[in-house]
Amino acid sequence: MRLKFLVTLSLLAILFRAGAQTHEVLVSTNLGDMKFVLYDDTPQHRDAFLQLAREGYYNGTLFYRVINNFMIQGGSQSSKNAAPGKQIGYGDPDKTVDDEILPAHFHRKGALCAPRQPDEINPLKQSDISQFYIVKGKVYSSGLLDTLEMAVNNPIRKKIIDRYLTPEVREKLETLKTEKKVEEFRAIADKVKQNIETETLLHPGILKFSEARREAYTTVGGSPDLDGKYTVFGECTAGLEVIDKISALKTDRNNRPLTDVKITVKILK
Repeated sequence: MRLKFLVTLSLLAILFRAGAQTHEVLVSTNLGDMKFVLYDDTPQHRDAFLQLAREGYYNGTLFYRVINNFMIQGGSQSSKNAAPGKQIGYGDPDKTVDDEILPAHFHRKGALCAPRQPDEINPLKQSDISQFYIVKGKVYSSGLLDTLEMAVNNPIRKKIIDRYLTPEVREKLETLKTEKKVEEFRAIADKVKQNIETETLLHPGILKFSEARREAYTTVGGSPDLDGKYTVFGECTAGLEVIDKISALKTDRNNRPLTDVKITVKILK
């Protein structure tokens, strides 16, 4: 009962956020329709997506990469009229926009996101808006989210500790401890601790799930490991069950569904 109540609250929160946005699109497939709002605070992605939709760019393309309990990806032009079993290429490198990765938008189920090339060849995290992906994800327990935080944060904290608590500092502290020079020991130890805590708190790589993210990931679910890495520029407000249908399809070794799922994108407002 409690889980059902939390899921209802999370869905109401989605609808509340959606009401503040000015653009809505319909993504139709042979397995059903999905409605999405596009975020106004990711204007580059919003406008680029709308422009391609007006041109009919996505129409006839496929959801060509489907991974159950993770995401469904589509929109690539090379998927249009692709023969069964053909491996689909990625998007158009000429249709990129600068990242608009915002902490307020994360990879909850139904998030509409922009893929991109890896960091080693795309350090600025520019998005490839010639295709898109929609999050399916899974529901996480609060304990598992704690584990994810520790997996990310502990290595960062260890490097910071090693930078301040050097062998020389450790030796100095051990000497002061042996000599029972409490005040001198405490002065150095407190300074080291303060530096470690401050730098850890301000480190951009530290993972800390907000209350809103925890609620979403423990009710409707999602893919928290993608947060901060890709731009989320919209979310599904109707048709979440269609995401479930597509993500459950049988696929080949390239994650392409054995049954084609064709896409049509229509601008509603």
